[in-house]
Amino acid sequence: MTTTQHHPYARYVAIGDSQTEGVGDGDEARGYRGWADRLAEILAAVNPDLLYANLAVRGRRTALIKAEQLGPALAMKPDLVTVMAGMNDLVRPSGFDAARVAADIEEMFTELTAAGAHVATVTFPDIGRISPLARRALPRVLDLNARIRAAADRHGVTVLDTFPHRITGDPRLWSGDRMHASPLGHARIAAGMADALGLPGHEGWLATLPPLAPVSVWGEATAHARWFTGFMGPWLWRRVRGRSSGDGREAKRPVLGAVTVPDPERA
Repeated sequence: MTTTQHHPYARYVAIGDSQTEGVGDGDEARGYRGWADRLAEILAAVNPDLLYANLAVRGRRTALIKAEQLGPALAMKPDLVTVMAGMNDLVRPSGFDAARVAADIEEMFTELTAAGAHVATVTFPDIGRISPLARRALPRVLDLNARIRAAADRHGVTVLDTFPHRITGDPRLWSGDRMHASPLGHARIAAGMADALGLPGHEGWLATLPPLAPVSVWGEATAHARWFTGFMGPWLWRRVRGRSSGDGREAKRPVLGAVTVPDPERA
């Protein structure tokens, strides 16, 4: 197949935070795959000459993504860039400014599209359906999503709109920390992005899953307690100390390189 049969992309750069880095899809020992890597694999299956870089670093807020990753991304002269930013701003207990976050995202859209790249982005799901403690964040999610859609419309940016679809709140698409997608969730995001970009054969990203077995009240309470102790507590402690999970970390794929397409059973 030639590149132009299914997509025109030869240089793909992903920028963002932990979701784009791939947290939840792998581990520290083996490394992280994630939806952006999976999307690169989908693109490389059509064009084996595709070059791909992933500049995302966990914990990064939108202003820092713009400051650290936009310049290097532009220097690579990509023809496709995915931008996923805003969640680390949105979940902060205070100080969230949807207009400021959206302005930083739009500035990235502006510079990337002006440089000739096609840009794709993602809206956020109803995170209150994933973590009950996040239900109060719904107005923030709605506000930021509306601003992202409007900015995308102004710049011809492709939007993978996750919010309207109930499947995006299915717990099986989320890892145990309830903050990052699971391997299945990352695979669904990659397929959704491929579908949004017009690649055929990925329409099933919204397919429903079999019903979950019922959970007792005690079982649910135990799961919440385990989650708070194992994940939410440490997250809050980092916030109190002004620390980030990304402190001292660098991008996992800082330069453009070839993509290895895995065996179908790994996908």
